[in-house]
Amino acid sequence: MVQEIRAAAPLMSEPAAPLTARGPWLTAVLNEQSAPLLASARPRAVVVEQHQQGRPDGTALLSFRRRGPSTAVTLLGDAAGPVPGGSPSSRLYARDDGIAGRLADGVVDQLARVRGPWTLRLTGLPLGDPTVCRLAAVLATAEVATSRSRRLVDELDAVGEVRRSRDPGELEHWLPGLLARLPAREQRFARAAARLHAAIGRVEVAVLPGRERPAAVLLTLLDGPDAAIRLPWWGFSDVGGLDRALGSPVVTLTASAGFRGLARRV
Repeated sequence: MVQEIRAAAPLMSEPAAPLTARGPWLTAVLNEQSAPLLASARPRAVVVEQHQQGRPDGTALLSFRRRGPSTAVTLLGDAAGPVPGGSPSSRLYARDDGIAGRLADGVVDQLARVRGPWTLRLTGLPLGDPTVCRLAAVLATAEVATSRSRRLVDELDAVGEVRRSRDPGELEHWLPGLLARLPAREQRFARAAARLHAAIGRVEVAVLPGRERPAAVLLTLLDGPDAAIRLPWWGFSDVGGLDRALGSPVVTLTASAGFRGLARRV
């Protein structure tokens, strides 16, 4: 999977894919899924390419997780941990509509090979995604829903004097307290993703001092060629300065198969 992620790097940059759909973030997801307790999650890549050793023209990075008698299929990284909101966070990579159609057919072929019933849930995708359109056309139970994302708004500077740093050492100092505020299932991924992006200069730590402990701590992901795009990620504030606002629409596709047959057999 790491090899497929590296091979898809040009695809990830061409459609201006968000940081959460590029190599470092997805590598952190793979590291998190390699934990023994999560071994039931099997990552798979569906690839469209002209030559077996060439660059891919389309890629879908999926996760297959066995849950009892059924298999849940999602995009790699779905629900792994906190994600900066405000815009579609996931991608199905395809150079053009024709490739998108072939990519969707490849996903359907993978679903046909699943033993037993399955559910498919692809979320966080942009409006008009051609692969989603093709999947909706060929999967009999497919449903497509659109919702508005919500983004975290950083207004800490209006509350007090904030210290901001990109130093990985500063992140390590505040990370344990931040992780303690996350659900246990998200902490491993959040730790790995924060450290990895801090190492490449893509995380800012903002701290608003308090009397005995910080009044607010916020992690912000930095995107763009000069790290000029700010994506408030996750944190806390006891004095305000962090709010939520509506963001861009996002698309979710769901489908399932095999459950009626299972009920009859039982």
